[in-house]
Amino acid sequence: MSTQTSTPAGTQTGIHVIKVPDIGEGIAEVELVAWHVQPGDSVVEDQALADVMTDKANVEIPSPVAGTVIALGGQLGQLISVGAELIRIAVQHEAAAANVKQAAPPAAAALAAPAVSLPAAKPPAVPGVAATMAATMAATEAAPAAAGGKLLASPAVRRRARELGINLQQVPGTDGRVTHQDLDALIMGGRTQRTANVSQGLERQDEEVVPIIGLRRKIAQKMQESKRRIPHFTYVEECDVTEVEALRASLNASWGEQRGRLTLLPLLMRAVVLALRRFPQVNARFDDEAGKLTRYGAAHIGIATQTENGLVVPVVRHAEARDLWSNAAEIARLAQAARAGRATREELSGSTITITSLGALGGIVSTPVINHPEVAIVGVNRIVLRPVIVDGAVVPRKMMNLSSSFDHRVVDGAYAAEFIQALRGYLEHPATLFVE
Repeated sequence: MSTQTSTPAGTQTGIHVIKVPDIGEGIAEVELVAWHVQPGDSVVEDQALADVMTDKANVEIPSPVAGTVIALGGQLGQLISVGAELIRIAVQHEAAAANVKQAAPPAAAALAAPAVSLPAAKPPAVPGVAATMAATMAATEAAPAAAGGKLLASPAVRRRARELGINLQQVPGTDGRVTHQDLDALIMGGRTQRTANVSQGLERQDEEVVPIIGLRRKIAQKMQESKRRIPHFTYVEECDVTEVEALRASLNASWGEQRGRLTLLPLLMRAVVLALRRFPQVNARFDDEAGKLTRYGAAHIGIATQTENGLVVPVVRHAEARDLWSNAAEIARLAQAARAGRATREELSGSTITITSLGALGGIVSTPVINHPEVAIVGVNRIVLRPVIVDGAVVPRKMMNLSSSFDHRVVDGAYAAEFIQALRGYLEHPATLFVE
């Protein structure tokens, strides 16, 4: 991280300028997606100051010094070049100022002028929420800070508080840390009155303009690009998953405690790996500008994952070389990293085919959008118990639809149908999942 500093003559205050760091990989600019501080706030070393976003990965910018924020260098949603000024902090202590001065280059003296007033980006508050909680917070003592006065809260908690217009310094924490449960408790203090107002039949006139920034903007751009460039077609087939669900239950009963419990997803991944061997055109990425299709032997399977900020697709690499439990563990690890905003750029890119599932919310049929530049996405709908005729008798069976989309430029309809039928065959006869 590049910094410049200076100490005005006759004072004990240094101005520490924090610039947008060079994150690497040829990235020239980042998007400013969150401020965790405002002008006038006191900060401690390593406290989170801001979040910036590269392609899909959030990067938290910490403070290298303790002091007082005097100016912010950008608005939320703004694209900022690497090396541009991000924030200015007044270093209050004489010793710190002296150390800062020694490290400053001569050109930094120009920054010693009185604090400039860069545009301050204030997070939008949800109408009604901040106001209804103001009385609650006024009656609440400030949150107990951790040792040294540093407030502890995860990036997700900070982001949620910002969206709700809540000052974290006034939230009673749990063992020195503010959690989602602490925010929920505070919100409940203002919710009763809002519910009462609704029950009285009062007309609402409030409106909320929500800026589409950060991950949400990346998702919007990605979806638009996928639909604009790829002629989708969706193929839906029902699948009897009674036997594979019975196998899953048996494996969990025998090995769940030692090796972890399995969901259907690792078994579906195994079926996809085997089907891709027979239908390699589906395991591919299409560069339509160069007119080249790259087919892959490796199965790098993207797993569409819902987070607080939107949909991301972490990648299980080399699923073909993993067993069921290894795939399950990797899915869990990646999902946790994605939901905490810690997934790396490498973990969010490079997939060759994607699986998307809404679990119990999966509906009957969906039309999933292909993860460009891939050429196929396998969609999983919810499992339902239905009466099915088997050998002339009506019996209850666990049924699930597979709703999958393909790029019609390089995947023909019959080829896609055969791929899904192969997938269905593996799931309906799960013993074949382990026959090479």
